[in-house]
Amino acid sequence: MAESPLKQTPLNAVHRVAGARMVDFGGWDMPVQYSGIIDEHHTVRRQVGLFDVSHMGEIVVTGPQAFDLVNYAATSAVSKMAEGQAQYAGLLYEHGGFVDDILIYKVSNNDFFLCVNASNQEKDFDHIVSINRFDAQVDFASASYAQLAIQGPKAAATAQQLTATDLSKIRYYRFADGEFCGIPSRIARTGYTGEDCFEVFFDPAHAESLWNQILEAGAGFNIKPCGLGARNTLRLEAAMALYGHEISATINPIEAGLLHNMDLNKDFHGKAALAPTLEKGPSRKLVGFEMTGRGIARDGYEVFADGLPAGWVTSGSPSPTLNKNIGLAYVPADKSELGREIHVLIRGAQVPAVIVPTPFYKRAK
Repeated sequence: MAESPLKQTPLNAVHRVAGARMVDFGGWDMPVQYSGIIDEHHTVRRQVGLFDVSHMGEIVVTGPQAFDLVNYAATSAVSKMAEGQAQYAGLLYEHGGFVDDILIYKVSNNDFFLCVNASNQEKDFDHIVSINRFDAQVDFASASYAQLAIQGPKAAATAQQLTATDLSKIRYYRFADGEFCGIPSRIARTGYTGEDCFEVFFDPAHAESLWNQILEAGAGFNIKPCGLGARNTLRLEAAMALYGHEISATINPIEAGLLHNMDLNKDFHGKAALAPTLEKGPSRKLVGFEMTGRGIARDGYEVFADGLPAGWVTSGSPSPTLNKNIGLAYVPADKSELGREIHVLIRGAQVPAVIVPTPFYKRAK
């Protein structure tokens, strides 16, 4: 059977002309780096970087009971959302594991915009439709949106040149609908790097024009296009979860340390299955660690505690900002305390590491 061709964002040709190194990312042909992962990482931490994240999926929920459906589908406190607010949430299976993690944007009680992971978008849509017992319409809207992410200390100064919307009035995890580069757009102060950030949603037909105008506006701040490699090291330093790594169908939100993102005062799909974990506590926990021995912990490496197999690395990498080798791992809850020594199996040797607080990096306000 012939393999399906990789999906492409509207900027695929632009990335290739720019010399980006392209990779298969969940069925999408995406740039992993341009000038280099470390250079792009430092650019975002110190100045501003531009990411094409048009592979992400969009689902729109509308109708008289749109709120009721989103409130039931999502783990978070949707009832506390104001119009123009964004919120991180989980979608859960009946057994309590993750379908996906998503961002919810509340336009009104009758209109919610969901941004979901690229490789999960069809699955997420089918899941929400399957639990829709409300007077609400669910639309798969990914083809209607491109998405660009402007990330870094100079993100606001770069983006403000391109819109009449006062970006200083958009607080973190808020959004506004307006024009960007003269194009109707949704402008959100959300991101996946731990820096100041703006994500812009708009008609894909304008993707190349907006890409070029953003690069021109940020030229004075030494803006650079950035790929998925830097996006991953940046989000790891900020200890932001990645589906298929920190969260999956076999992991629940309590184990993943996301209890604070859950509204336990409401019913949501999958909640009943979490009762035993809520009562007894999780048997395993997600922790951050720094390598104290020589070696880089990579995704999937085995973790030992007290000389015995204890868990696995979900994400691991050198940290360009901290100049340390860091990672996230699942370990037994009774071996998850800060300061505990663990070992990561690297090329057949148990290399020491220590459990540390997360996030590893937090930007100065």
